[in-house]
Amino acid sequence: MGGCRMILFVVWGLLFGVCAKGQTADSLRKPLKIAVFAPVYLDSAFEGPIYKLGKNNLPRYIIPGLDFYNGVMMAVDSLNKEHARVEVLFYDTKNATVSIPDLITSGELQDVSLLIASFNARAEIKPLADLALEKKIPLISSTYPNDGGITGNPYFVLLNPTLIAHVEAVYNFVRKSYPADNITLFRRQVYVGDVIQSVFEEKNKKTPGVPLKIKVVELPENFTPEEVLSNLDSSRQRNIVICGTINDPFSISLAKALSSNKSYHPIAIGMPTWDALKDISKGLEIVYSTPYNFTRTDKLSLRLISQYNTRFAGRPGDMFFKGYESMLHFTKLLMKYGDSLIYHLSAKEYKLFNDFEIQPVKAAKESTQTDYLENKKLYFIRKKDGMVRSVN
Repeated sequence: MGGCRMILFVVWGLLFGVCAKGQTADSLRKPLKIAVFAPVYLDSAFEGPIYKLGKNNLPRYIIPGLDFYNGVMMAVDSLNKEHARVEVLFYDTKNATVSIPDLITSGELQDVSLLIASFNARAEIKPLADLALEKKIPLISSTYPNDGGITGNPYFVLLNPTLIAHVEAVYNFVRKSYPADNITLFRRQVYVGDVIQSVFEEKNKKTPGVPLKIKVVELPENFTPEEVLSNLDSSRQRNIVICGTINDPFSISLAKALSSNKSYHPIAIGMPTWDALKDISKGLEIVYSTPYNFTRTDKLSLRLISQYNTRFAGRPGDMFFKGYESMLHFTKLLMKYGDSLIYHLSAKEYKLFNDFEIQPVKAAKESTQTDYLENKKLYFIRKKDGMVRSVN
């Protein structure tokens, strides 16, 4: 493949017509350059120019990054139709020959105006985040809910917020929706359980008004439905249950226990990982948070689904829509705001599917230093028997 850039897939959107607001005369002669990164594992699929996976289905680990890439490419098609003046370079973060630090050292990214990435490993974040800080350009982390230990970097942007941001939003949702209910938080004896519990307790102390009535129950590794139900009250109109873990087997077992006896009328509130768990809402009303709400019923979604099916004979996953939205939305904002894009990341122009409320994250409220920027807009999906009942 030669180098970190995926030569087979490189995108050259050398297009004409639209100029970024406030650009200099020199920059008007050149297209805006955007670098996009995703894990497509090209070296796993090709030996030189030869595809080596045969006629078998693609390995599952390749599909998310490839779908993100396909979304980016379809967004480039849309930019082409609008005659946008943009150059897009795509890089495989799993390239075995050249690492991201090597790529940065080579100077190939010297004149980029925007970085967009779909990370899937924490160690990948810092090199690009450091480059973004050095060049004072945004790095949009589109899919990975991890801050990578980044501090003091107001150019690193998390669209998919951290677990703490989700838990804070869940607390606010519960306080608004069920302020007088008895609430049971089931957790495991692990560090993540400590984090989730501490966020609820801290928010409960600091939020004005009557605190929520929360009972914390630590369940053993192989708990029974009886151990769950014994902590609920069948005489109440409903029991509000919070799953205080991101562990999938625990979540599935808790959901099965709650749905085993209808007399408790449980409403289960889960973590964002519940979006990917199949059948977890069978016989149970569940609520979970997500930064992405792709309804797939609007005109744009239906058009993209049709185009995807025509091109790939399949149905796009969420990663496709995340790639499309990240590429098209933030490129258009870059074209309008130019060097001041970092101050307009929450602008509502060019909205496609989701609203973004990108705010600074600081180690302490009184701190003057921004550690990174984070999308605080979360949607709450309410499901029962696999059907979406409402979105808040």
